[in-house]
Amino acid sequence: MTEPLQLLVTTVMPYGKYKGRAIADLPGAYLEWFARTGFPPGQLGRLLALMHEIDHNGLRHLLAPLRTRSSGT
Repeated sequence: MTEPLQLLVTTVMPYGKYKGRAIADLPGAYLEWFARTGFPPGQLGRLLALMHEIDHNGLRHLLAPLRTRSSGT
């Protein structure tokens, strides 16, 4: 399950208000909005849904080691 979690810290939002921001850094309210209105199709939607679950359950701290790994330190 590491790969989808790693993608949360390396994939950036391709459009919208938070364009260019890592999926892992999107605010909870924005993720909630997607949950209410519908996630986009494909990998982006799957990542947003996963991030929503992580945020909703208070588990953002689990991504910290992946951030360190992705920065090369």
